[in-house]
Amino acid sequence: MNQKITTHLWFDKESKEAAEFYVSVFGEGSKINSVSTIHDTPSGDCDIVSFSLRGQSFMAISAGPLFKFNPTVSFLVACGSKEEVEALWGKLSEGGKALMELGSYPFSEKYGWIQDKYGLSWQLMFMGSRKAGQSITPTLMFVGDVCGKAEEAMSFYASVFKDSKVDHVMRYEKGEDPDKKGSVKHAAFVLEGQMFAVMDSARTHDFNFYQAVSFIINCENQQEVDYYWEKLSADPASEQCGWLKDKFGFPWQVVPVQMGEMLSGGDKEKIARVTQAFLKMKKFDIAKLKEAAEGK
Repeated sequence: MNQKITTHLWFDKESKEAAEFYVSVFGEGSKINSVSTIHDTPSGDCDIVSFSLRGQSFMAISAGPLFKFNPTVSFLVACGSKEEVEALWGKLSEGGKALMELGSYPFSEKYGWIQDKYGLSWQLMFMGSRKAGQSITPTLMFVGDVCGKAEEAMSFYASVFKDSKVDHVMRYEKGEDPDKKGSVKHAAFVLEGQMFAVMDSARTHDFNFYQAVSFIINCENQQEVDYYWEKLSADPASEQCGWLKDKFGFPWQVVPVQMGEMLSGGDKEKIARVTQAFLKMKKFDIAKLKEAAEGK
């Protein structure tokens, strides 16, 4: 599928190994699409992996130990049977740790939240009679100074992207301390036809949003690059190489689709020119990137 928004995972050195592991875990509809390397970046040589999990697109990069995964972003996996939950738990828990033990909960007869051996978080849920609109749903947990802003963020993102709607909102009730009554226990929404979820957590956490997981917006032209940059960027100090942070501190990458072609193939000199050009940019300039690709 052609996704407007692609989940991007930042690893130290393990992007290829991790992508192969996830493909083996999720099976049908999962594959490595491409592997490439860019050289002479501030992080040295970086492997870039494009892969699919159950038909959904992901990207991974090996770019050094700058960022670590934490549970502010997790991936909710909709399972059609309790056996599927148990099978995935068995594979993902190897070398990992449980954040919520596998068991029966009021919202699911079989559920568990696991942090895998790379630190990435997965929520595995038996859906029962509920229809799963999407197999794997990226879920943002709003903690610390952005706790209580999950609903605001959901509305904001829906205003920025097309084909957007709120699917459902579940709220905390009175007495579910430390979370405030009315804040978001879990909410699902659609952006560009893709499902995402948000939740608030008022518990004490020693982490917040971070660049280890970001969302790439695949832009067709400079007009789109300019639009998303203007709408989303809220921290000028975080603008670098197509990356930005929004007003909730969540990182996005605004990337022209032409970049993939420019950085692929066997022309190492072309790739090096494009790499050196984009490393100097904050917001990507497609015309200048094309000039670099053509050696002008």
